[in-house]
Parts: sequence; structure tokens; C-alpha cells
Amino acid sequence: MQDKRNTVVAERVAWRWVRLHTALTLLFLVAPILAIVPLSFNAGSYFSYPMTGVSVRWYEQALTSPDWQRALLNSIGIGAASTLIATGLGTLAALGLSRSQFPLRSVIMPIIISPMIVPIVVVAAGFYLIFAPLGLVNSYPGVILAHAALGTPFVVITVTASLLSFDQSLLRAASGLGATPWATFRRVTLPLITPAVATGSVFAFATSFDEVIVILFIGGPDQKTVPRQMWSGIRDSIDPSILAVATMLIVFAVLLFASINWLRGRAAAASQALG
Repeated sequence: MQDKRNTVVAERVAWRWVRLHTALTLLFLVAPILAIVPLSFNAGSYFSYPMTGVSVRWYEQALTSPDWQRALLNSIGIGAASTLIATGLGTLAALGLSRSQFPLRSVIMPIIISPMIVPIVVVAAGFYLIFAPLGLVNSYPGVILAHAALGTPFVVITVTASLLSFDQSLLRAASGLGATPWATFRRVTLPLITPAVATGSVFAFATSFDEVIVILFIGGPDQKTVPRQMWSGIRDSIDPSILAVATMLIVFAVLLFASINWLRGRAAAASQALG
């Protein structure tokens, strides 16, 4: 009896110790991000504590500035277009790589996800060397294609993970009932992998929206996005409206994270229903 009580006490202590370490780790990771939120309401014109007052003028400036508005429209447009391309290519690649008879799968998969592994500066320089002779530098098509290449690995990984638990007998059953390959994909495969496709799309859009290195290499003045506008504001002059934009991006990232969790829940529910 005493041994059992000691075990229970030890488990409680260990659990509290783990929770404490988890809380400290989260604080270490989140504190630098949250530190800018109060500064975005600073009435002063400098990035410094203590705050001289509370004001929302930097939010007003960010929302009404033509430069920020143009950058936001560019980020949304480029992100949406690149996400559509990345989702289509990534889904098709995942469907092919999920087939057991697909040749050289172990070689092709690392090549597809290489933009996630290779340093982004190297990737950006490679894009410039390829796109410059083709006339795609300083153009929207060039930026969209580059961002699509960066987002495709996220779609491939999420869809491939979903297809690993996919019941292939459903495809054989649909084929046995006379369904064409396209009908089988549209009515059987696609509905089951839709949550994974949507999750990959969210990651692809977030990658495009947050990217700054590639846009510095191949983007021109007309393709200035929100991250590039923030970079210019920090490099050329200390503009406190950057803090307001950064705070709004934090809220946007939280919403994206919540949507990803919801999509993962949908995928898990679909997998359990299938099982």
C-alpha cells in the first residue's frame, strides 16, 4: 500500500515537473513575439520601453497607407495563385508517390521536399539564375512560380501522410463496380483526402505570405509584399507601423493554426469513420 502511494506521489511530481518545463519552454518561444504587441500601441515613434502612451495611430497608418495596402494585395494575390498551383501539383505528386509500384520513389521524394531543406538563400539564388534568362525576374509569374515551388512540399507531405492510411480496397471496389479512374478519384479518393489537401494548402499559403528572401531576389518594386515592405521599413527607416502589421500577422497566424487543427480533426474523424 505504501509503495503504491509513493508511486502515485512520484507520478504527480513528475507530471508537475513536465508541465513546468513545458510552460517555461512555451514562454521562451512566445515571449519575443508577444513583446511587440504592446509596442504596437505605443504613442511614441521609437521601439523602446517604457511606452510614452497608448495610441492606435500606427494601426491607422498601416491600414490607410497606400504602400501597405498595395503590399497586402500583392501578398494575397501571389499567395492565392501560388497556393492553387502548389495544391494541384502537390496532390498529383502525392497520389503518384503513394503507389507502391512507383519507380525511384525514395529518390524523387527528397528532391520534391528539397526546398524545405536547402537554405532559402541558395534556393532564391537558384530561382534567379533560372528565371533571369527566361525573363521571369521582376514579374508576377516568376514570383508566383517560385512561391508555388516553396509551397508544394507541404502539400506533398500532408497528402502523402493521409494516403498512407488510405484503404486501397475502396479503389478496387469502385473499379469493380465499373467506375472510371476519374470517377473513382472524384467520388472516392478526393473526398477522403480533402482535409489533408486543405491543410497542405493552408501551409502553402502561409509559406508564400511569410516569404521574404526569394522576393528580394526575383521580385521588383511592383511585386512588393507585406514581408518585403516590413524589410524595407526596418532597413530604410524605423517605422512603428511595422509593429502594428506584425501584431496583425500574429493574429492571422493564430487563425491559420486554428484552421489547421480543425482540418486535422476532420482528417482524423474521416480516418476513424473509414476504419
